[in-house]
Amino acid sequence: MFTGIVTDIGTIARVESRGDTRVVIDTAYDTATVDLGASIACSGVCLTVVDKGPGWFAVDVSGETISRTATDQWIAGRPLNLERAMKLGDELGGHIVAGHVDGVATVLSVDAVGDSIRIVFAVPPALAPFLATKGSITIDGVSLTVNEVDDRDDTTHFAVNVIPHTQVATTIGAIRQGQSVNIEIDVLARYLQRMEHYRGR
Repeated sequence: MFTGIVTDIGTIARVESRGDTRVVIDTAYDTATVDLGASIACSGVCLTVVDKGPGWFAVDVSGETISRTATDQWIAGRPLNLERAMKLGDELGGHIVAGHVDGVATVLSVDAVGDSIRIVFAVPPALAPFLATKGSITIDGVSLTVNEVDDRDDTTHFAVNVIPHTQVATTIGAIRQGQSVNIEIDVLARYLQRMEHYRGR
């Protein structure tokens, strides 16, 4: 489990084609404290550390994961929001995040609002029931608050405001129109939707 509070921005150093895709990520983490087999969220994707060295760790990314995550995420030079798995007793600063991508959203617009930026995303209709104003959403591994939801005929738009600290501490500050991002819906919304489904049967 994670909280959506990014603790490092890593960079993909290289990508190797094997049975799966081996991705080597440069990081500021003290990798002596990272165990092989540990889970690290990489821009919202929970992955397992399979190798490591000073200033880097490696993960294997399956074809299924690549097909379900943001376009061009797994290429050399790509920055990634990193978060190590939470431990019992850690502060829950964001919200409960599983590291399982539910879908990919597209950035429609990025506008300055004071020192913050307002970002509008489009998501597929399947994710629309899980979005609510003032609810939580994870975007590329970052816990954010939904400020506005606008349902359309064939898609849903939602907006978030990103404060200066989050712009600097994550990759969200460099986000651009047309970019695709990983979305994880609030786990509580997922279970509530499931309960409503069975209540109506």
